Amino acid sequence: CRCQISATDPSPKAAAKRCESLERPGLSRAHSLRIHCNTSDEGLKRVCSAPQLGDQDKGSLLKRKLSVSDTEPCVIDSGGSKHKKQGQLYPEVTIPEDLLDPNELECSLCMRLFYEPVTTPCGHTFCKKCLERCLDHTPQCPLCKESLKEYLACRKYMVTTILETLIKQHLSQEYAERTKTHMEETRELSDLTKNVPIFVCTMAYPTVPCPLHVFEPRYRLMIRRCMDTGTRQFGMCINDPQNSFSDYGCMLIIRSVHFLPDGRSVVDTIGGKRFRVLSRGMKDGYCTADIEHLEDSRVRNTLTKLQELHDEVYEQARAWFQNLKIHFHNQILQHFGPMPEREDDIQATPNGPACCWWLLAVLPIDPRYQLSVLSMTSLKERLVKIQHILTYLQSIPNN
Repeated sequence: CRCQISATDPSPKAAAKRCESLERPGLSRAHSLRIHCNTSDEGLKRVCSAPQLGDQDKGSLLKRKLSVSDTEPCVIDSGGSKHKKQGQLYPEVTIPEDLLDPNELECSLCMRLFYEPVTTPCGHTFCKKCLERCLDHTPQCPLCKESLKEYLACRKYMVTTILETLIKQHLSQEYAERTKTHMEETRELSDLTKNVPIFVCTMAYPTVPCPLHVFEPRYRLMIRRCMDTGTRQFGMCINDPQNSFSDYGCMLIIRSVHFLPDGRSVVDTIGGKRFRVLSRGMKDGYCTADIEHLEDSRVRNTLTKLQELHDEVYEQARAWFQNLKIHFHNQILQHFGPMPEREDDIQATPNGPACCWWLLAVLPIDPRYQLSVLSMTSLKERLVKIQHILTYLQSIPNN
């Protein structure tokens, strides 16, 4: 059935009256017009009205739209003039200021303006970093509790471009303030002497690899911040019953991070500078510290004797390592690699020869004793300590 305009009264009002008689019970006027009226250049314009959807259908439709919007260009048709930009069509739309409330564009987790907004498959939007922190604890949407295990496993937190563009264009002042706050927080986390993140776990040494399995939510956050700030470093200390962690430690440099589907990660690190703890703190569940870096004291007059002592200890250590049982020998090679080569300049680095730290890592001694050697700034004292340990081990039968 078609609704045509009368020849005697061509006004749209007359046509609308005729369509009223064709409305069906239970249908809205807009829906009836869509069914019965024909599109005409001189007549009524087509009225589009989507059928009413239930809550479940709406959720499914939203998921499909979101999944497409993350991978395909989005084209918006406002009926007005459009211009092409980078393969997409953007409308020239003016939004009245009184219709755009910044409070409606706040993250429900941090209660601040969205920064790098990401939308989950269930249709909820959060700041990227806020969502990551929630997923550190449980793979569920913070609002509706829908499972996000597959979303977490993919780790493709695509920024919702339309929302971010809307905020930048129409809330430029609020966005500038939000960006300034974010940069200040990032700058604070980038200092490698103040509030340095501390991983309380095991002994670490300069130049020695230290692979880590990270599964606790607080350390997931800590590792992610080290990567985001670009420092790629954090401190490693052993536990201390009285002070939470020891007074001395070693910085670890992140070489790579392999994320597992459930959010855990395997972090490949290597030892950097040694440090002494000046003060302790806490940030978002993990320990922090103000530190000062340690360097070996340089010698001049006794350098020849020190070189002779180093060579003697090196040969003693190589003999001990070669005489180990094949089982222990292979384990050391697998975890720590081969013994470093002898160095000609034993004062070339602030931490001294690498062989000392490799030996300290592989020798079967108490961590507290290892910590005491780590804190030394005298290469001579460190070599003497290691020599005493090697002499004792070589005196044990069948070692």
